[in-house]
Amino acid sequence: MMTKTTTLPVVLLTALAIATAGCDSSGSGGRSKERWATTENTTVELDFDKVNEAFKAAEGPEDFERRVNEIYQGSEVISVAVQDLDAKTQVVTGFFDKNSDGSVQDPEKVFSIRRDVSGEGAAQIQTSGFGPYGYYHSPVMSLASGMLLGAMVSSALRPNYVPVYTQPYTTPPGRAPDLRSHREAYRASNPSSVDHSRSSQTGRRYNNAGSSRFGSGKSGAGSRFGVRRSERGRRPERLVA
Repeated sequence: MMTKTTTLPVVLLTALAIATAGCDSSGSGGRSKERWATTENTTVELDFDKVNEAFKAAEGPEDFERRVNEIYQGSEVISVAVQDLDAKTQVVTGFFDKNSDGSVQDPEKVFSIRRDVSGEGAAQIQTSGFGPYGYYHSPVMSLASGMLLGAMVSSALRPNYVPVYTQPYTTPPGRAPDLRSHREAYRASNPSSVDHSRSSQTGRRYNNAGSSRFGSGKSGAGSRFGVRRSERGRRPERLVA
């Protein structure tokens, strides 16, 4: 009787521990949660390849914010802040102006683009994501006079360039409804622009194994070159008259 009385509490405690562990892992199959599971905008795509191209082509901050909101797949409006830190360096920040105060708060940041003039008629840019997009860090991308660039970037490559955003530009909160309306019209006339199946291939993923044009041969250009493995050992067939 002493043995049974002592064992019973141990059994009950063990069962309780197992039940508690089961509750903690419910819905995840016992696996750890995704790193973005508790953040917002987890299913909204932002194609950073297109963001970088939009920055290169933009004629100014208002043109850039319009282009970015055409690219963004979600319902929020991305505001833009532009500041020239000095004669060579400009920082452009995309952010969700959640409190509509027209200023950038760290939790609101979506991405930043840093542009540095690196020499006469030359510059380089680098883009980084924040929050749910913190995985993204682009390689340094070089720009030069003669490339097809919008005025926002090309003006910095001129010898007589004078910083114009030492007083930062920020998307006025009152402009958000116009940007949203423009995006709705854009999506209505370009249904293919809303595509959640694609993801950006630039940044930390740009040098992944198998992503080379002549790489693994799974799909794309790599599969069109050379001889298929199944055909290498195949002997010529003799034709019988």
